Amino acid sequence: MAKVPYDAVIIGAGHNGLACACYLAAAHLKVCMVERRDVVGGAAVTEEFHPGFRNSTASYTVSLLNPKVIRDLKLAEHGLRVVERPFSNFLPLDDGASIRVGGGLEATQREVARFSKADAERLPAYYERLDRVADVLRDLLLETPPNVGGGIRDLFAGWKVSRKLNALPMAAKRDVLDLFTMSAGDWLDRTFESEPIKACFGFDSVVGNFASPYTPGSAYVLLHHVFGEVNGKKGIWGHAIGGMGAITQAMRKEAEARGVEIRTGQGVARILEEGGRATGIALADGTEIAARCVVSNLNPRLLPGLVGAASAAAFEPFTHYDCESATLRMNVALSELPDFTAAPGKARQPHHSSGIIMAPTLAYMDRAHASARADGWSAEPIVEILIPSTVDDTLAPPGQHVASLFCQHFRYRLPDGRSWDDERERAADAAIDLVTRHAPNFKASVLGRRVLTPLDLERTFGLVGGDIFHGKLSLNQLFSARPILGHGNYRLPLAGLYLCGSGAHPGGGVTGVPGHNAALEVVRDLR
Repeated sequence: MAKVPYDAVIIGAGHNGLACACYLAAAHLKVCMVERRDVVGGAAVTEEFHPGFRNSTASYTVSLLNPKVIRDLKLAEHGLRVVERPFSNFLPLDDGASIRVGGGLEATQREVARFSKADAERLPAYYERLDRVADVLRDLLLETPPNVGGGIRDLFAGWKVSRKLNALPMAAKRDVLDLFTMSAGDWLDRTFESEPIKACFGFDSVVGNFASPYTPGSAYVLLHHVFGEVNGKKGIWGHAIGGMGAITQAMRKEAEARGVEIRTGQGVARILEEGGRATGIALADGTEIAARCVVSNLNPRLLPGLVGAASAAAFEPFTHYDCESATLRMNVALSELPDFTAAPGKARQPHHSSGIIMAPTLAYMDRAHASARADGWSAEPIVEILIPSTVDDTLAPPGQHVASLFCQHFRYRLPDGRSWDDERERAADAAIDLVTRHAPNFKASVLGRRVLTPLDLERTFGLVGGDIFHGKLSLNQLFSARPILGHGNYRLPLAGLYLCGSGAHPGGGVTGVPGHNAALEVVRDLR
């Protein structure tokens, strides 16, 4: 029998695909990657969007990138540098006041005490409870979930998970249950009384999640956003110098150093099968690439369209995999920094380098969700702004800036037959008008913009339904049930076909963890 040219062929050179390729190559496997776009990185790329202005096109901030992945792939040695935000979030309020969260416990307590001394006193206990549950997640990140219906190894893996949970104090067990099942709003309401601090924490529950903060299960989305770290500090967020593309370009350097062959500008038409096993891929131009196995970094909903008729029935459940985050991404070129009514001044201040949230209360977020359900996008959307050029002068001309606007509750499917191609600019105007309410100079300072609707995110990056997480982070799509029950161990229904993207455990965000974990399973099987 002729030798197969590659041990593994990876579909999609996003960050998880690159991470997977690096780990496979480290195990002395011959790896080929194919990427439909002309640039690697998937949604973690830095691109020019206006003459002289560059920014992270889609994903835009760092925290969840796993420390083990950073070390193993030598990302710092390849030039990756992440700087921390001076504090986590700045939330301007409608009455001209504001609240800042982060910069240390005492600093946050002082801020919260301006609204509620009782809430300031509750903060240490709140952080302790959240950290305790986040630590449970961190322990499970780099482990393959037990596969329901699997063999002895899966039974043992399930036993290990149960043992870890049973070792927790009873109060922590209750918190684990609550944070996986409750709404973020209910969880926060029973802890705090002041609206500003609940809004700051509750914002994380609707990021990439088309839901109200009072939707059951939204507490987990809040939790998912807090188990990361930057430079060894838990729960911190930061900016990658050079944009998010700096992460994936560093990964590419390491992959190529390990001998990975990377082909860009080549879309995949189908997965080749023989004898009930994946044996390679066929490209859109008809070229076939044979391999001992195929690893997909695609959204799981795309898989049924790539397999043959013999595998169609086994992949039918993937057609029901739930994808919709209802997000709109916009990059804007600015002539000057926003001058906020709540924090006046166009000169750089610490809040300009933090996450700036436009959503003053949980009730506001609830209304935004209801409005979007009815009308396609919210009349008063939820907007977060980051201005990375305040810490990275490579992104914009001197004295000017770039800003990322991450806007929530813009539905993938618009009602009444409306098209995003017709509505794109009107929706973007709504987001800019909202920011201008809080920073009156903002609209006039916009020199140019690039708008990515949910449909644009799907077309450009393969984010089905515009879902930034490759699938909702709901209880029926987490851990052993991600992407679907019975295939939570990175192995798909067709033998020799694996999943290494965010549609696998532990889910979305720029983590590198699904790529790491999938590689371990591929190596185990091939050996």
